[in-house]
Amino acid sequence: MDLCARIHFDKAHSKVFSLASRHPFNQTVLGSSYFRMTVAMTEQKQELSLSSEHVDEMPVKAEEAISNGLGMTDEQYDANEKSLVRKLDFTLLPMVWLLYFFNYLDRNNIAQARLSSFEQDLGLKGNQFNVAVSILNVGYMLMQLPSNMLLTRTRPSMYIPAWTALWSIVSAATAGAGTYTHLIVIRFFLGIAEAPFFPGAMFLLSCWYPRKELALRTAILYSGVLLATAFSGLIAAGVLSGLEGARGMAGWQWLFILEGAGSFVAAIVAFFVLPDFPGQKTGAMKWLLSDDEQKVAVERINRDRVSLPDADHGVFAGLMMAVKDLRTWVFVIMLTANHSAYGFNSFFPTIVKGFKLGNTTLTLILTAPPYLIATATAFATAWSSDRRKNRGYHIAIPQAVACIGFIISVATLNNAARYAAAFLYICGCFSSNAMVFSWASSTLNQTPEKRACATAIINLLSQLGNIWSPYFFPASDGPRYIKANLLMMAFSALSVATCVFMRFSLQKANKKLRESGDGINLFTL
Repeated sequence: MDLCARIHFDKAHSKVFSLASRHPFNQTVLGSSYFRMTVAMTEQKQELSLSSEHVDEMPVKAEEAISNGLGMTDEQYDANEKSLVRKLDFTLLPMVWLLYFFNYLDRNNIAQARLSSFEQDLGLKGNQFNVAVSILNVGYMLMQLPSNMLLTRTRPSMYIPAWTALWSIVSAATAGAGTYTHLIVIRFFLGIAEAPFFPGAMFLLSCWYPRKELALRTAILYSGVLLATAFSGLIAAGVLSGLEGARGMAGWQWLFILEGAGSFVAAIVAFFVLPDFPGQKTGAMKWLLSDDEQKVAVERINRDRVSLPDADHGVFAGLMMAVKDLRTWVFVIMLTANHSAYGFNSFFPTIVKGFKLGNTTLTLILTAPPYLIATATAFATAWSSDRRKNRGYHIAIPQAVACIGFIISVATLNNAARYAAAFLYICGCFSSNAMVFSWASSTLNQTPEKRACATAIINLLSQLGNIWSPYFFPASDGPRYIKANLLMMAFSALSVATCVFMRFSLQKANKKLRESGDGINLFTL
């Protein structure tokens, strides 16, 4: 006798009892029938109890699939889930990775352009370059929250590529800037155009991947930043040296045009490859997933949710839930600290130039190795995080390593040692950053709307770190930038502190969930 029979017996038993006891007339009419039914069902229940060991040994996935009406055995469920994940890993994941690669390439190419005649051609003076770096994040902040609230009511397969095409055009337009004012206006609108992508991509990944799979996928997505930063130096080395003066344009102008063109091509491909949300047969889902795989996609995310399955699913309700949750604001502080700690990112070519290890071309090439090593470190950290089902330690420990790198940078005058220290703080900062996004998405996932709004709030307000960190690097502090290193070390320490607090908070929350005995999912620590 299977599990469904047991459930039906209990329901029938309680229903008959309720009817018989609700009214004297029902007690009389149903009394004898109830007695006979009870005897028969008791025998049936005894038969069930004899096979309880076998029922209890039934795989959880099969039980849940049957009880949720999917009509699949455990083998069928597993096969469909494996096929689903494989298809997502070969379509959704590489597509958002490629878009993020270009997102960061177009945002950060100003750092490489600085090593050519960029500042002289635009007449930049004093801290105007710092302002140009910072202003992008103002536009970025303004667009993030409304964009993610809108994303839950649109089709990602159209929404994300459209913004990608727009930012590629704006980025390429930087080649036409002739003054400081032109540059500031273009950078501000580039921030607006780029803002919808990352929180939108994170939200889309969290809609398709459960917590046990999300950290590694987040690290793969985030590796787009690391590899974009690594290869941007290599690309710039070739463009600045090979296309300088071609068709009467400076090398830095060609840099913006070529990288903007690459983003536009990626946007066109994304229109055909990106899926929409689970359960929607639009976008790539029309040709990618079977009906059973679609059902499994919806079911496994529903199972992964931490409580509140029947909560209000309105966008405004999701926003209020995110705002009222203390954890949202702890993640805001954590990610703001992380962003402040890697303030070196837009100035790393300038920092390496200060090491005096070679000419401009060699300097740009030497910016790549730390980011390539950081990519491998980020993957290892994410793999360990998923395997151990832990996030807090995998953020705190890399940030502690970053602190050591900043201390070495301050403590020594040896350029080789300072370059080696760069490996420590780059690996530390970027390994932990991906974990913060994964931890926040899985912790604040009570409804899709809350997750979307919380992700946008966290990413939006954390941009404050990207706004003020460029001012850590006034030209007068070069080439050692002692003040900048001390400030970045302090923010890394703050990140460690918030990890400890969040872990303690979630441990308390999990204790209450266990005591409730509701059998709901626990938070990932």
